[in-house]
Amino acid sequence: MTVLERNNVQINGAGERTMVFAHGFGCDQNMWRFVEAAFRGRFRTVLFDYVGAGRSDMTAYDAKKYATLDGYASDVLEIGRELELKDAIFVGHSVSAMIGALASIQQPEMFGDLVMVGPSPRYIDDTGYVGGFSEEQIEGLLASLADNHMGWSAAMAPAIMGNPDRPELGEELTNSFCRTDPEIAKQFARATFMSDNRSDLGKIAARTLILQCSDDIIASEQVGEYVHKAISGSEIVYIKASGHCPNLSAPQEVISAMNTFV
Repeated sequence: MTVLERNNVQINGAGERTMVFAHGFGCDQNMWRFVEAAFRGRFRTVLFDYVGAGRSDMTAYDAKKYATLDGYASDVLEIGRELELKDAIFVGHSVSAMIGALASIQQPEMFGDLVMVGPSPRYIDDTGYVGGFSEEQIEGLLASLADNHMGWSAAMAPAIMGNPDRPELGEELTNSFCRTDPEIAKQFARATFMSDNRSDLGKIAARTLILQCSDDIIASEQVGEYVHKAISGSEIVYIKASGHCPNLSAPQEVISAMNTFV
């Protein structure tokens, strides 16, 4: 199976530059459907599923490889090499913001621009740093996910999505979480929520845009500001959106901010 088949890579558009869209934990490329289509007229767009998500090759999942975000970043680089990417734009939602950062540090010529949607370099509080969760809270979250994947998904997805006045959004995220293999979800969650990429932010050479929402329980405004200050020359835009998934809840806000940036 080729790299493109393994990650269910879908290519659209016909622009000179390529824009790669990467989904977050518990999601797949379908989460970008409202945003990606808006860029097909100007860019070649690339959608993909991480191994273990969506319509990727589940048999390619390797628990050791994907125990850290580096395993996912290596797949991004494999896709990039296969597509001969140069000076591409990487658009990463949630944990994919850090995965894209790691990929761009390893291959700076591959990605000239980074768009980080709701990024967090570390979810656990530390001395002088507020990630939003205590270590005990994260361990409890991971234990709950391991014990009852469906129940955890039903409880957490609406809270992560926010926008309680639009319950269909939380329902879509819940269904996406529930479609994920429980064992893979458990391991991806640990790789995500136990990660610490603060020291990597200063190594990013790519031009970077940070899109920050209000009332985001996963990546607060304080975290967004931290990322902004740590990445030299980065730009932060506070979009008119709440919750952690503006690609679903406020796609036009995301599109507008990205259009201004690119």
